[in-house]
Amino acid sequence: MAQQVPAGGAVCIDVPLVRRLLAAYFPQWAELPIQLVDAAGRDNAIFRLGTELSVRLPRRELGARHIANECRWLPMLAPHLPLPVPMPLGRGAPSEGYPWCWTVTRWLPGEVSALEPGLDEIQVADQLTRFITALHTVDPVDGPASELRGVPLFQRDPGVRVAITALQGDWDPEAVTAVWESALAVPSWLAPGVWTHGDLHPANLLIVDGRLSAVIDFGLLSVGDPAIDVLAAWTVLSPRTRDRFRRALRVDEATWARARGRALDFGLMCVANAPRDSLVGQIGRRTIDQVLADKSDR
Repeated sequence: MAQQVPAGGAVCIDVPLVRRLLAAYFPQWAELPIQLVDAAGRDNAIFRLGTELSVRLPRRELGARHIANECRWLPMLAPHLPLPVPMPLGRGAPSEGYPWCWTVTRWLPGEVSALEPGLDEIQVADQLTRFITALHTVDPVDGPASELRGVPLFQRDPGVRVAITALQGDWDPEAVTAVWESALAVPSWLAPGVWTHGDLHPANLLIVDGRLSAVIDFGLLSVGDPAIDVLAAWTVLSPRTRDRFRRALRVDEATWARARGRALDFGLMCVANAPRDSLVGQIGRRTIDQVLADKSDR
């Protein structure tokens, strides 16, 4: 029986479709073995192609926009980054009844850090520092502004307050609101923007033997507030390495406070929009726990 992923009802993303698309656009790869490896993502279906490649097909329009953004900017940024990233090797157009562009990239080995026990958290923190520092120092000229996670915090306020109201007893809404309002009180980032990954959390970090080996999913690449990436202090790290990460990045008080607010926003949106036991839901819950437990700025 063919492996398949429903995509909004009208489009069925399965192995036969992937093979037809490859035959039409990249016949040199069309006979390689194909295996579905990620049926859980909301935006993309991912297939392993042979031993060295992967194919990513958007499941919805948002995913297609993210792939276009990644294809536009990642080839320019990748040579400056200290960790492997999913460099696009080919981009296919809509065909065979499939409505969006899709990509072939290098296969990056590893398990997402959210599923990997026994992390070397010091190594992860240090490698994240190197990655973020390198990305933030690339010339941002002509880079796109963020339309989602990197907008000023006050623009996120209505949705965050709705999410807080919807919390079902796991956290004290007053405590959550207090953290959010403390972030809102900090001035917005007014200096020139920097390149940001925009989505640094445990589902976008690959781990081999407990060590950070690659960063994936660059669909939210944009130029803006560096706090967008500093939120990894709460989405990825724990109190054991958080101060080490902050010192190495030389993060000022205001950026740290905005990053904490952005991490809370991220966690709340995960909890509000994903099933409780899903990977995204678990990441969101852990992030909120880490934000609320952090006493470093109080």
